Amino acid sequence: MASSEEDGTVEEKENNNKKRTKSALATAWLTFYNIAMTAGWLVLAMAMMRFYIQKGTHKGLYRSIARTLKFFQTFALVEVGHCAIGIIKTSVIVTGVQVCSRIFMVWFVTNSIRQIQNEESVILFLVVWTVTEITRYSYYTFNLLNHLPYFVKWARYNFFIVLYPLGVVGELFTIYAALPFVRRSGMYSMRLPNKYNVSFDYYYCLIIVMLSYIPLFPQLYFHMLRQRRRVLHGEVIVEKDD
Repeated sequence: MASSEEDGTVEEKENNNKKRTKSALATAWLTFYNIAMTAGWLVLAMAMMRFYIQKGTHKGLYRSIARTLKFFQTFALVEVGHCAIGIIKTSVIVTGVQVCSRIFMVWFVTNSIRQIQNEESVILFLVVWTVTEITRYSYYTFNLLNHLPYFVKWARYNFFIVLYPLGVVGELFTIYAALPFVRRSGMYSMRLPNKYNVSFDYYYCLIIVMLSYIPLFPQLYFHMLRQRRRVLHGEVIVEKDD
């Protein structure tokens, strides 16, 4: 009987050690990831400021930072994996929608249609994304290091109040500016007849994407407002089941 109890105790200790090791590895990886992403978006911010100071115009700015932007924004797909394997307790769907919508804006709208790259709306969402991501990733980094300055926490849960709507405006106006070029060129579209017997019109796809902001943006925005009340004011928020 004593031997059985001892075996059970040893097993428990081994399991606890494994959990602690996994937790330590996850924390180390997340800290590295968030430091790298903070640095990446800081590089983007400095490149944007340097370009504008040197050129005195926003024209050509997107092309000058496109490669760095595409790398760091695409690399954010890792965050969906973090949620999927459980090292981050956040919805895979919510994270996936946020990350994929950004990637769509970068690769399939702004990068694909050169004629819109000098639009003011592109600069608007780029500035908003940059400030948002520097704030967000630095918040996660300091939080993981258990040394979170109040200003960083305050910025994380206050800047979005203005930045989120501005970012949406920039994204929507950019897609709207792309519509005439997409319609004329027929890019990414498939017309019948074809060997696949499938029809797809990218022009109408973009319109549907724009309309999707109507239900999606308020949900994400009010979720952040609830988080703000919980983190800054200590309110207990009870999420309703769908």
